[in-house]
Amino acid sequence: MDQDLRMLGGRRIARGGKSIYGAPLGILMLEARFPRIAGDMGNAETWPFPVLLHVVRGASPERIVLNNPLEMLPQFIEAAKDLVDLGAEAITTNCGFLALMQAELSAAVGVPVATSSLIQVPWVQAILPPGKRVGVVTVSASTLTPRHFQSVGAPVDTPTRGTENGREFFRVIIKGEKDTLDIDMAEADIVEAGRALVEANPDIGAIVLECTNMPPYAAALQQAVGLPVYDIYSMITWFHAGLRPRVF
Repeated sequence: MDQDLRMLGGRRIARGGKSIYGAPLGILMLEARFPRIAGDMGNAETWPFPVLLHVVRGASPERIVLNNPLEMLPQFIEAAKDLVDLGAEAITTNCGFLALMQAELSAAVGVPVATSSLIQVPWVQAILPPGKRVGVVTVSASTLTPRHFQSVGAPVDTPTRGTENGREFFRVIIKGEKDTLDIDMAEADIVEAGRALVEANPDIGAIVLECTNMPPYAAALQQAVGLPVYDIYSMITWFHAGLRPRVF
């Protein structure tokens, strides 16, 4: 039975206290105008359940990924609190680099918070056989630091490969050079980064995609490298499963 509906004396009693019902997961969105195709975290049709979206004004991908996102911590806390006030029972974000805010957001909003796909790195490591480790494909390896990994309890020496030198993905998602996206070229950037990561680190047994715009390309990468690939979609579907367990 839905947690907002209770039986009392044989009668159905609805419980209030929220502005929006039926969407327990709130997503803090960066402010961007690039195409968000199916599979992108910011495309509402990606999710098999309703979500609440809140754009944090001024939080551009370039500002968050290439600079210090903690400069905008007050704005993210305020936005997260707004989502909770609306009805969110848990909070996530649409940028893996916001891992730096994990502790602060968790402390501020009083509900479960999962800031980054990188949270999965220690989970995936736990399921790999001895001698294998997790690798990360990120939108920007040059600015993904040990502190990002440390913030979510992941090994700081996790091998990474970025898309900075690609032809499309970084240019559109981070630099905002145009308002169109060549999906095939973007996919090639992700696949090439993943292949280079595995070639340079033969002990990699699985890949985690840092960027929340990468899930549309996860299947192609998995086929290319023959390894398990985890992303924000895999993490958030797990996260939501605890908020609304399946009734058998």
